[in-house]
Amino acid sequence: MHDAVPPPAPASTASHVEADLREDVTALRPGQRFIAADVGGTHARLGVVHMTAEGRVAIEAFHQYACAGYASLAAILRDFTTRSEASAAHAVVAIAGRLDGDVLVNANLPWPVSVSHTRREAGLGTLALMNDFEAVACAMPYIEPEAMSRVCGPARAAPGAAVVLGPGTGLGTALRLPGPPAQVLASEAGHAALAVGNAREVAVLEKLLQRWPHVDNERVLSGPGLVNTYRALCELDGVQATLADPADISAAAQDAGDAQAVETLRIFCALLGSLAGDLAVTFGASAVYLAGGIPAQIKPQLLDGTFAARFANKGVLAPVLAHVPVWLVDHGQLGLVGAAAWYQQRHRPSHGAH
Repeated sequence: MHDAVPPPAPASTASHVEADLREDVTALRPGQRFIAADVGGTHARLGVVHMTAEGRVAIEAFHQYACAGYASLAAILRDFTTRSEASAAHAVVAIAGRLDGDVLVNANLPWPVSVSHTRREAGLGTLALMNDFEAVACAMPYIEPEAMSRVCGPARAAPGAAVVLGPGTGLGTALRLPGPPAQVLASEAGHAALAVGNAREVAVLEKLLQRWPHVDNERVLSGPGLVNTYRALCELDGVQATLADPADISAAAQDAGDAQAVETLRIFCALLGSLAGDLAVTFGASAVYLAGGIPAQIKPQLLDGTFAARFANKGVLAPVLAHVPVWLVDHGQLGLVGAAAWYQQRHRPSHGAH
């Protein structure tokens, strides 16, 4: 597998951490290979990456891992270097969570992550970590049109900020600000308090508050969140919860064979639309991109009008949001591409030159 994508304009990010990597790090040579990875709560996608002579980013030797099948992030990196016969000493990893010093804070990964420990155990010379949706936002300008589907709003966006959010194992969010230079800000909006919009959603929230003192967006807008909502609805309706897997709930909703599963996806789309609208008005965004593992699997529900109605339901700002397009994008290798593009841009030969 060998894909090439153009490098982005310089973009700074606010939340990356680098282990043993100084600001004046030796620049990458044209053609020099390094490892780029996109690690979420369920899957890790890795590739050997290099800059072509034309200044493009090429991704090769791609492999996807099930995170739960490995003892650590370092174990995945070691396996990949062996499998791909990569001799790269440098790696950049886009990973779900927020770094607190040397330690990654995340409840959805199957193992803890220390930057310094991972670098040593993986046998790397340098290791850079960045938020996974920070990386997705870095890749946004380079999405092919055929990889996008319009959910609501106009066909074209006005110049301005773009919100990126995506429910999967967790809920990732980021903001891309236009340049030059462009800037990407990671966000933990997934852990902000859930805001409901009608009596039925209030009842679901009350059930969830019986289990957790803080019910954040991720408690509902994620794979595990589908299960949480489904169980709450079953309890409210006095019926037995027969489904325990997010994929089974989605499938039952698609077949309309389970009333609570159908309502679960309707509430999911409503609350996702509400959050997307909240973020758009908060940041004055001119576009919203939906990525992550779940949206592509529930496209019919996203397009049935529930999401769009709640996205636009922002009172006096409803006319403003009517001009903000929302696109569903194929997540695919976006995180890996964004991480690689950021890393090669930061360490290109001209970096720091005057």
